[in-house]
Amino acid sequence: MNYFANIQHNFEQRVMGVDYTLSPLGDQAVMIQFGQAIGQEEYEKVMKAVMHLDQVSEDWLIEIVPSYTSITVFYDPVLLHRQETAYSPYEVACMRLRDIMSERSNHESKTERLIEIPVCYGGELGPDLSFVARHNQLSEEEVIELHSSGEYLVYMLGFAPGFPYIGGMNKRISAPRKETPRLSIPPRSVGIAGEQTGIYPIETPGGWQVIGRTPKALFLPDEDPPALLRAGDRISFKPISYDEYLSLGGDKS
Repeated sequence: MNYFANIQHNFEQRVMGVDYTLSPLGDQAVMIQFGQAIGQEEYEKVMKAVMHLDQVSEDWLIEIVPSYTSITVFYDPVLLHRQETAYSPYEVACMRLRDIMSERSNHESKTERLIEIPVCYGGELGPDLSFVARHNQLSEEEVIELHSSGEYLVYMLGFAPGFPYIGGMNKRISAPRKETPRLSIPPRSVGIAGEQTGIYPIETPGGWQVIGRTPKALFLPDEDPPALLRAGDRISFKPISYDEYLSLGGDKS
C-alpha cells in the first residue's frame, strides 16, 4: 500500500449530529475540521471534541491543538505503523480518531472560568488608543467603554507562550494592524488587530494596535500549566487607573 498516495485521502464523518472532516497535515498530524465560519457554535463543537480527546490515554497520541474551527492531532507514525502494518499511520490515526469521536463521554464538561483582566488604557501604556478612536470616529473614552463591556471568549493560545486569541470584541472598535510592526512590545500589552483583541504575554515584536496594559501576568513559566488563560475561558476587561495599575504590580517600562 502506497503511504504517500493514501495520505491524500480526506474522511468526512457525522457523529452525534456533528459533521467534521479528517485530513492530513504533514505526515504526523491529522486535522479535524468542523467548519469554516468563526463563531460560538463551531467553537462549542471544537471544545466538545477536545474533551473527548483529553480522555484518551494512548502512546501514539502526542498533542491536541484546538483552534477557531478545527483541532490538530499530532501522532507518532512509528508507533501506529507497529500496531497496524496493513494501513498507513495516517489511516490508522483516522480510524482511531473516528472511534474516539463516536463514543459519548461520561465525564462532566470542564468548568467554565470567568477571569477579570484589569487594564490601564491609554497614555504610555496604550499608545495606539488615540489611533483606534480616530479610525472609528469615536472618543478614547468610548473605545475604552466598548472594549471593557461584556464578556469575551478565549478561542486558542498561540503566537507566543500564553498569547490568547480572543473573540467577542465590538466591531465598532476594530482597527487594522500597524503598517510597520513594532520591534518590541512590552509584556501584558493589550492590543487590537482587525476584529480581534489580545494580550501580549511576553516582550515580542508585533503589529497590533496597543491600547493599554494589564498588571496581570499571562505567562507563568514556573507553574503548571504555564499560562493564566486557556482555550474556552471567558474574560472581562476592567478599566483601572495608572495608580491602581502600579499597586497591582504593573511596571512603568
